[in-house]
Amino acid sequence: MRRLALLLSLSLGFATQTAALECEQIRHIGNRYTICSVDPAEDELRLFLDGPDGARLGQFDAVSTMLAARGESLLFAMNAGMYHADRSPVGHYVERGRERMRVIPNPGPGNFGLLPNGIFCIGRGTARVYETRDYLERRPSCRYATQSGPMLVIDGALHPRFLPDSTSRYIRNGVGTSKDGRRAVFAISDNAVTFHEFGRLFRDILNLPDALFFDGNVSRLFAPQVGRNDPGRMMGPIVGVVGP
Repeated sequence: MRRLALLLSLSLGFATQTAALECEQIRHIGNRYTICSVDPAEDELRLFLDGPDGARLGQFDAVSTMLAARGESLLFAMNAGMYHADRSPVGHYVERGRERMRVIPNPGPGNFGLLPNGIFCIGRGTARVYETRDYLERRPSCRYATQSGPMLVIDGALHPRFLPDSTSRYIRNGVGTSKDGRRAVFAISDNAVTFHEFGRLFRDILNLPDALFFDGNVSRLFAPQVGRNDPGRMMGPIVGVVGP
């Protein structure tokens, strides 16, 4: 009887760890999106870059294989930030509390350098998107962090460079968070969208005051809840939810 109670307790504990993760498909102003909502206090959020041998992981299946060897499983994943040709992070990157790449605060070429950009910070039981200058001022404690750009939503306002009549459309992905860090929503467009449309999804539908763009050329999603394991080229940083 005691063993049965222990097994039941462990089972309930595992269910609690993964119960908050929810993925669904939604529509907004004629566009289709897949979103995955995470409660960082319940779901184990991590970032992944290299495997035990030091080689870049690059694929969702490689992350799954590495976790399986540790008795863990990948429940959700998404590419999480821009990277160089060798797939090293373009901007700030922290994994397991160790800084792998410094913060890049200056403007530069491409979407990453379209300031303001931002940093996705995973703390203990929290996850927050910070505008980069705010991050440097606050210096939050991050177990994991990845820098990307541009910001999509900054304190409830769309990025000032986004144009309603833009013709630049791509499959895009990113993340938005609540101010208290208790809610994070990852989104990927299922058709090509503009920055303005993508930002409005986070601001107007998901009601998230801060959101960060991850990428628009290699946007990919692993979400078994909705039957997604997107194929494609090798990636740099990957964010995921880990379960037992």
